Amino acid sequence: MIVLGIETTCDETAAAVVERGADGKGRILSNVVLSQIGEHAEFGGVVPEIAARAHVEALDRIIAKAMEEAKASFAALDGIAAAAGPGLIGGVIVGLTTAKAIALAHEKPLIAVNHLEAHALTARLTDATEFPYCLFLASGGHTQILAVRGVGDYLRLGGTVDDAIGEGFDKTAKLLGLGYPGGPLVEKEAAKGDAQRFALPRPMSGRRDADFSLSGLKTALRLEAEKIAPLSDQDVADLCASFQQAIVDVVRDRLRSGLRMFRLRIGAPKALVCAGGVAANQAIRKVLHRVAFEVGSELVAPPPALCTDNGAMIAWAGAERLALGLTDPLDVAPHARWPLAQVAKEGDKAAAQ
Repeated sequence: MIVLGIETTCDETAAAVVERGADGKGRILSNVVLSQIGEHAEFGGVVPEIAARAHVEALDRIIAKAMEEAKASFAALDGIAAAAGPGLIGGVIVGLTTAKAIALAHEKPLIAVNHLEAHALTARLTDATEFPYCLFLASGGHTQILAVRGVGDYLRLGGTVDDAIGEGFDKTAKLLGLGYPGGPLVEKEAAKGDAQRFALPRPMSGRRDADFSLSGLKTALRLEAEKIAPLSDQDVADLCASFQQAIVDVVRDRLRSGLRMFRLRIGAPKALVCAGGVAANQAIRKVLHRVAFEVGSELVAPPPALCTDNGAMIAWAGAERLALGLTDPLDVAPHARWPLAQVAKEGDKAAAQ
């Protein structure tokens, strides 16, 4: 089957066409992403109204380009998938409404995809990873450890009680005057710094659960910066290095707890999978490899372009759901919040009908 996927939950306008074979393996026919970083950089973060307007202006041509690169017609599609949340509601409405219009005009099934589920299933597109596997999802808006047992079947093992890791990187960059987006800029500065100079806390370390907390770490960083202000270039590099090392240590500790919970509740995971933009950080990816090795598992890390928001992951999640007969009516609602635990699976939908 061939599915068009549309992603507009934050500051990327994206569309892609993906093919799912009868054997369950995937192939990306096109994947077009337009970033809005330039529109939001001066504000130090994403402005929802600007993001929604940019989606309206760009989405039609992004879809047209994705269809052209895939050499596909709308008639050849088996389904239309769109991210229906969670995300900035203005942008979500733009993408979902466009998908509804295409589905109605061409009489194709509509699949309203949970953005987090799309991240969770990307490893099956890139590596044909078998269920069950443990997912570390880390982005600007989400930090979770999940057991992925099947399409629509997710067990939350841990998550952040306050800020997401990506948000922590962005706020650190803003505090230190580095710009936006913060993750790559903090990582670049950290490579020049001394990670041992500042004794920052490792929140939640040693606990038996797998939850995260970053608000105290951000506060500690701010206090250290205020102590030595005005900051030299080396001060900034050392603060970034110390912050990044604290994050790495927390990720290692929390993932060990999460994997221990996974084994107790489900058994041995087929893989440790990482997703989300934070997974592109090389220091974090290195520790993920180490943790996977410790538990005798492999790390599945999709290419960076498929870790950040993109249309291919939406199209693939749509194809996975469509293969199980899971489609949505044209009046399906967009969601600003949509926990994975509320995503319906095959049995849930059958019972509802």
